[in-house]
Amino acid sequence: MREMAISKFKATCLSVLDEVSKTNEPVRITKRGKAIAQVVPAPPPDARANWFGSLVGTGKIVGDIVSPVFDESDFDALR
Repeated sequence: MREMAISKFKATCLSVLDEVSKTNEPVRITKRGKAIAQVVPAPPPDARANWFGSLVGTGKIVGDIVSPVFDESDFDALR
């Protein structure tokens, strides 16, 4: 694993991120010789991560969903 001083990382951040993305090799960032961070490649996107439509078929309708829940006579405004 390659190590890089934080000052050099700060100056070349975008190119380091591109390099990590292309080579899939992490880079350790150091400050005064002590590791403080590690830049690792992002995991591949999950095909199931698309939430739209992910709950299709999981719901269950029980009872009447069309008629009102309360009787109209229960409301003062409708009298």
